[in-house]
Amino acid sequence: MTSRAQNSDQPTARPALTVGFDLDMTLIDSRPGIHACYVALAERTGTYIDADLAVTRLGPPLADELINWFPADELPAMADLYREMYPSIAIAATPAMPGAPEAIAAVRAAGGKAIVVTAKYEPNAKLHLAHLGIDADAVIGNLWAEQKAEALREEGASVYVGDHVGDVRGARTAEALSVAVATGPCDADELRAAGADIVLADLTEFPRWLSDYLPARA
Repeated sequence: MTSRAQNSDQPTARPALTVGFDLDMTLIDSRPGIHACYVALAERTGTYIDADLAVTRLGPPLADELINWFPADELPAMADLYREMYPSIAIAATPAMPGAPEAIAAVRAAGGKAIVVTAKYEPNAKLHLAHLGIDADAVIGNLWAEQKAEALREEGASVYVGDHVGDVRGARTAEALSVAVATGPCDADELRAAGADIVLADLTEFPRWLSDYLPARA
């Protein structure tokens, strides 16, 4: 796995297809690991955190959740502590979403490139994918909603797959096709209302959708 491509004096040929994927609740079911990490953070700091509630609203950056439990001036330190604790607590506890490996494989089988663009702290995102044996062509972290468009454009992504209305906004800002999966905190109606071009129940439907999409795209 690689992070953002390095600048080069020579133009780089792009594959015929580049598909971006969100991570949390799109490729991985991060609820068990994040729940355990919030419980551990609460114990470590003596601060009440409703971990059950927190995992119902995954997607936005970590600070957006921590502000519900800690004063604003403590957020940088709490975010650092959470990220330090995260690998030993959350990685092994987090499974792949149904259909995730097959979705990546479908892109590769079509001669394309599969990248991950996520709001998650990039080193931890890479740990998740390595643990699950999901080999993305690039992993770009620390980007949320419209910010994701920068990486999607840079990587030449024409499709972005995510579970949150923020992912839909990122795809549309990048002028990429927004393919939404209703596996996260936003239901199908919310995703359509946000402007998703395609809404799938989950990633198990992605390979068939892609096989139908490619001839139309050509």
